[in-house]
Amino acid sequence: MVNSKKQLVIITGMSGAGKTVAIQSFEDMGYFVVDNLPPKLLRKFWNLMFESGHMDKVAVVIDLRSRDLDNELLEAVSILETKEEVQSKIIYLNASNEVLVKRYNQTRRSHPLAMSGRLLDGINKERQLLTPVMQHADLIIDTSNIKPKQLRQRLIEQTKGEDLSDVFHIEVMSFGFKYGLPIDADLVFDVRFLPNPYYIPEMKPLTGLQKPVSEYVLTQQMTTEFYDKLWELLVTIIPGYIKEGKTNLTIAIGCTGGQHRSVALAEKLGQNLMKDYPTDITHREIWRYQGDQL
Repeated sequence: MVNSKKQLVIITGMSGAGKTVAIQSFEDMGYFVVDNLPPKLLRKFWNLMFESGHMDKVAVVIDLRSRDLDNELLEAVSILETKEEVQSKIIYLNASNEVLVKRYNQTRRSHPLAMSGRLLDGINKERQLLTPVMQHADLIIDTSNIKPKQLRQRLIEQTKGEDLSDVFHIEVMSFGFKYGLPIDADLVFDVRFLPNPYYIPEMKPLTGLQKPVSEYVLTQQMTTEFYDKLWELLVTIIPGYIKEGKTNLTIAIGCTGGQHRSVALAEKLGQNLMKDYPTDITHREIWRYQGDQL
């Protein structure tokens, strides 16, 4: 059953425990994220989001950069929980004193409660002040011994009940080398070695989106051999990208002008990838052909 309630996630916890990673993770899950929201503004902020009509998933970071965190936060959450249309969750990020000291020393940042004193004193004071919030948290994650990508996966699993593949997206792009490499591509494959329909008069004005060109390109023995090896490669490496926490993969396939060979192969590859992953297909140079026909 689909959950029709609007989602409100409150991210809090110790400074240096991983809230930046949490922000990035929730943004990748499609949440509207606000950092350092004062607790007293939580209800007003939520009402504004609710009235907007299209903010169904909101995550806010509230911590001791805002004063009077414990009482104001818990009071605001308590009131929001009485609303039937809201499903709220408090996620508390924790870490040991030793780890927090090490992280602060590495980043050379000042602790919000130790601007002019000992770092450890600030950490201990923060831990004491946050105890009431931690006791009301729905999820407590100790980040002392986990890597950022592991925290990311834990947050996604706990929030969506699924693994990282749920937020993984693939973009398959065709392009023409004569117009330059796509700067945002993760993987680039050159198919200029394949037979070129451009030199067949009746195919020259067509593109790889049209059946005569597509069939010509894809039925070549060289194309079949290349595509089988390409597919084997992608089946092997895509799960690795997901495991490492990558959320977007752009695969670019290029030929000379980006009209025939690359388009046909990008279409086939994209259609096959769609069976397992959210996938979009774009053809960077198609507009050039269309423009010539105006």
